[in-house]
Amino acid sequence: MRVAIVGGKLQGVEAAYLAKKAGWEVVLIDKKTWVPAAELCDQFYELDVTSVVEWNLFFKGIDLIIPALENNEALKSLVRTANYASVPLVFDEESYAISSSKISSNELFARSGVPAPIPWPECGFPIIVKPSDASGSEGVIKINSALEYQRLLAGKNLSGWVTEEYLEGPSYSLEVIGFSGCYKVLKITELHMDEGYDCKRVVGSAILSDKLKIEFEQIGLSLARSLKLNGIMDIETILHEGQLKVLEIDARLPSQTPIAVYHSTGINMLEILGEAFVQDKPWQEFDVLEKQGVIYEHIHVVDEYLEVSGEHIMADAGPLHVYQDFFGADEALTSYLPDKTEWVATLIITGEDCQTAWDKRCIVLQEICKAFGIRHYHDRYPVIEDSEGFIRMASGR
Repeated sequence: MRVAIVGGKLQGVEAAYLAKKAGWEVVLIDKKTWVPAAELCDQFYELDVTSVVEWNLFFKGIDLIIPALENNEALKSLVRTANYASVPLVFDEESYAISSSKISSNELFARSGVPAPIPWPECGFPIIVKPSDASGSEGVIKINSALEYQRLLAGKNLSGWVTEEYLEGPSYSLEVIGFSGCYKVLKITELHMDEGYDCKRVVGSAILSDKLKIEFEQIGLSLARSLKLNGIMDIETILHEGQLKVLEIDARLPSQTPIAVYHSTGINMLEILGEAFVQDKPWQEFDVLEKQGVIYEHIHVVDEYLEVSGEHIMADAGPLHVYQDFFGADEALTSYLPDKTEWVATLIITGEDCQTAWDKRCIVLQEICKAFGIRHYHDRYPVIEDSEGFIRMASGR
């Protein structure tokens, strides 16, 4: 199958990686050449899908279009082009419109009875203020007191922003795929954040009770049915005081977690969904079973420093390459070259279970430190101040 992936940033990396694992021929399109996914494809075209006159002719011989971007003008252009050329497009325009607005998403949670953060002013401090249309942790501000909030209001127009309770606890992710009224939840993963609440590590097996796993899966199926999802949706939750609360949903191919799920279960969610769109019929029922533990982690190496950091470090590093057995890691997506003194990598490390994978991960980092003479290692977490003024590590949002 020959697929066109539109967008070469981090979503494009995810799409190209999984498409190649499916054995597909990959054509990548981006209006810029210096993008992370540029070297992960069979063919690359520098095109702007919103303005190229020849765009409609381009899709001759293309079996499937996979959007890997969040530009509304480009997405609308892809919808028009796919309809004109009668090429399947792995995208649900209506679901995406709801999920890309935190205001609309919160309204959906309320209608569906999905547990979510308590909105201001029903909640107390600390609170989180975030733009409705931003992705992930972008633009998130934590406010600890009424005085801080008043100062923020004095200097910032918060119309179109969401204000809600700050939640502390471990974060989890789950993908749901949908096609023609058939929905399937995949595998729950645990997310580790850096100090800016950007995901730096995905653990391929979430430590949750069976009760909470079932609850999370039911939330995913409920939301997919409410949206009548035709495509893929990512759901992020936080476990706060024993209850899972939904932070956000994104009805588009996410980055990080699908590759982690692939290595943990052997299930390629992009392949399953893509074939459903091409064949115009849902998949056969299948089980999601954990085959091995996975650690999927981003590192930045410069001079004598190695830092574990959020995936933002991968976005501007230029084209990435896939290396096998990278200092002991099963695979790495990396900007590394032998003559470079600064580079980034996404390490993919597997083991019999997650503890084994973690032990192996520690050895991998030791090998990298030894090879590059690294003397300083940083693995930062968000910090919070407790009621007695003590600073401690935490995860939360």
